[in-house]
Amino acid sequence: MAEADPFPPAEARMGNAPAPASSGKRRSRTVLMILGPVAAVATGLWYWFGQPGVVATDNAYIKQDIVSIAGEVTGLITTVNVRDSQHVKAGDVLFTIDPSTFNASIRQADAEIATAQARVTALAADVAAKAADVAAAQDDLALAQANYAREKALMDKGFNTRARMDAAGHAVAVARDRIVAIKASVAQARAELASGAQVPGVNPAIAAAQANRAKALLDVERTVVRAPADGVVTQLTRLQVGQMVFPGAPLVSIVRDGSARVEANFKETDLNHMRPGQRAEIEIDAYPGMKLTGHVESIGAGTGSEFSMLPAQNATGNWVKVIQRVPVRIAIDGRADRPLISGLSSEVTVHVGQ
Repeated sequence: MAEADPFPPAEARMGNAPAPASSGKRRSRTVLMILGPVAAVATGLWYWFGQPGVVATDNAYIKQDIVSIAGEVTGLITTVNVRDSQHVKAGDVLFTIDPSTFNASIRQADAEIATAQARVTALAADVAAKAADVAAAQDDLALAQANYAREKALMDKGFNTRARMDAAGHAVAVARDRIVAIKASVAQARAELASGAQVPGVNPAIAAAQANRAKALLDVERTVVRAPADGVVTQLTRLQVGQMVFPGAPLVSIVRDGSARVEANFKETDLNHMRPGQRAEIEIDAYPGMKLTGHVESIGAGTGSEFSMLPAQNATGNWVKVIQRVPVRIAIDGRADRPLISGLSSEVTVHVGQ
């Protein structure tokens, strides 16, 4: 019978068999316990600082050009030819204003033109008449001078009196003064008939009346309000038949076609490597799964706080530094499958290449 080993293995002494597999599992668990937190930290850092070469923001919104349309003349709205969210083309009639007042202004301007023309005709006739008066006055002056010469000849011979000489001299002076007065009147009439350098060949009174008529015609034309561009009509609450129109008061708006873009407000710390022309990806919250491509069109010249109604004043003892946001305009490349409504929230990712 074989002699027992006085020094059996530890596993035999403890009554356990060798377990190499359990040792491997322990090592795997140890590795996982180490790598798990490292991976979590790395994931958190990646989420916090973003992907390398990419900056993103969810502070972004769809923007479009909105044209506010107001009447250019005062009057009552007579017809409204559009409805809310209707698509219109440039030149389509949106609404009309009562033209009665401006038609009356045209008739009044026509009367002013006729009055000015009649006055010009009368002045021309007056100039001709006064030219004849000048000739007659010159004849009277010649007669008075001849009479004065005869009286003086008699006076020199002693056959005349001083009173007759004075009367003859006075008659000559009166004839001369009458010629001067008539010539002055002719000059005044010709001045009224003259035209200025601004409207050569046209009497100023006639030109003024014609300008009033042109203004009235323009006002009549402005009573028909047309769409200035292609787009979608919106904000029609004040556009009602019977509503009084005042120049400059907006009545309706048009969202211009083809003007959609994204205004993304990036942190100032994200702008170091951002340049116009860099590729961008756009995701719109309203349309999950739809991605649009675009590019950086421009970077704002000031932060959002600089253009606010009440800019922040940091010259205080309680100053706290706050990361500022800078508006970045993102142009959308191509056309979207869904309508891009102005104001929709979106998320923008820009590939800055660093």
